[in-house]
Amino acid sequence: MTRFVFITGGVVSSLGKGIASAALAALLQARGYKVRMRKLDPYLNVDPGTMSPYQHGEVFITDDGAETDLDLGHYERFTGVHARRADNATTGRIYSDVIARERRGDYLGGTVQVIPHITDAIKDVVVAGTDEYDFVLVEIGGTVGDIESLPFLEAIRQLRNDLGHEQTMCVHLTLLPYIPSAGELKTKPTQHSVKELQNVGIQPQVLLCRSDRPIPDNERQKIANFCNVRPQAVIAALDVDTIYACPISYHREGMDSEVLRYFGLPHEGSPDLSRWEKIVHAIREPQGEVRVAVIGKYTALLDSYKSLAEALLHGGIANNVRVKLDWIESEEFEKTGDVAERLKGVDAILVPGGFGERGAEGKILAVRYARENGIPFLGICFGMQMAVIECARSLAGLPKASSTEFGPTSEPLVGLMTEWARGNELLRRREGGDLGGTMRLGAYAAKLSEGSRVAEVYGRTEVRERHRHRWEVNLNYRDRLEATGLRFSGMSPDGVLPEVVEYPDHPFFIGVQYHPELMSKPFDPHPLFAGFIKAAKTQQDAE
Repeated sequence: MTRFVFITGGVVSSLGKGIASAALAALLQARGYKVRMRKLDPYLNVDPGTMSPYQHGEVFITDDGAETDLDLGHYERFTGVHARRADNATTGRIYSDVIARERRGDYLGGTVQVIPHITDAIKDVVVAGTDEYDFVLVEIGGTVGDIESLPFLEAIRQLRNDLGHEQTMCVHLTLLPYIPSAGELKTKPTQHSVKELQNVGIQPQVLLCRSDRPIPDNERQKIANFCNVRPQAVIAALDVDTIYACPISYHREGMDSEVLRYFGLPHEGSPDLSRWEKIVHAIREPQGEVRVAVIGKYTALLDSYKSLAEALLHGGIANNVRVKLDWIESEEFEKTGDVAERLKGVDAILVPGGFGERGAEGKILAVRYARENGIPFLGICFGMQMAVIECARSLAGLPKASSTEFGPTSEPLVGLMTEWARGNELLRRREGGDLGGTMRLGAYAAKLSEGSRVAEVYGRTEVRERHRHRWEVNLNYRDRLEATGLRFSGMSPDGVLPEVVEYPDHPFFIGVQYHPELMSKPFDPHPLFAGFIKAAKTQQDAE
């Protein structure tokens, strides 16, 4: 029997429902259960693909090409279970599907309403393809009381009746603020939040209370009395120094035991948390530190680079060092031009993905500095493209080299696939689609050259990585670029799309068209990030 755990949030946003959900899933996994995670987002966008990184943060890409909420990245990093398109649904997607059915006449002329049509569609998303799992954890975005969340909460209420309370439960995440002037934790925000949830017909079985200190027994009892739960079901979600300590912390507070007890499953004893203990130990007691400069364009909101920051942390875990990130807005270099002074003392340089011309010249300056000074460099997606343009301008005698993304150019080193890769299989498969053959989304295979640095890092010559981009490096310039020393060391299986470039005579200089950060996990660091941080450590030791 598949059991469903619904995770809602109250009081304020950004309490960490995604981390809490992922940590609970990790605990259930550690007890031997098979889990799957899903996210329901109340916003009207069909997906976050067109949303500004400043508003939404990172867009996480699944193997099957879905643009999803960044919480799915947390789900994968904590559980190792690859997310799918079916694991993230928005209000926009639900309404689009229902309206499409209405236009086809599927409802036989009936009046289409929120109840039952929208709520039925939400329920279908929740339960679809879940038979093989012991637990399905479903996070509802937003905060209880938001008008946008009401259809999702109603669908959950109905599902609890449809499936039975022995197969479903609700975990509600709230805030217990500490008021210094009163010298105590305040329970009223939690009480009001639970009351709001009860007003829509949902009684939570477990309360996960964010707090910066332990909950006194009298306060725990007070919350239990007012919110109609057992005192043992009032779980303290204490602040921790690393998110990867959450499974350990939540277990100590009894969260997994309380969930299993509710479902009538064995809950005595302790799960095997050795994996998380090793990770936390590596983070808290590193043997050294390396400094990595990240030259980005969305550094005002670091959630825009959430998976990237975590993957660099994972690279540090693999090398037993702390990775100190120096976030630099690429436009800073364009204004001052003083790249050397700003990057003085860094052990490695990373240029991440992005869209648009803003900040591109600053990224090119950073690439040049890394190349000329032998500093370990990793370019991701847009970062690889800027590395190719820098090579063309500085070494290949093409000063006007640019990308058609920035406008018309006489030297299109980077362009849409439709502009030069006409024979590619990707275009043939997507001919006539809404994307016009210009977007690569999801996991694609790449072949790495024998003896290349990137093949050495991976330990193999065939990989499969996730992509999200429209522009590609123009293969027609390959010969001129390779004459300078740049090597095209990874290609699509049909040999048309460049996937990896590198300088063989550089300590570590690799650019990849895909997003390796999306596949990295704390217990399985991505080879590129492990290799990148290793090179940074070697660079530091040599100085």
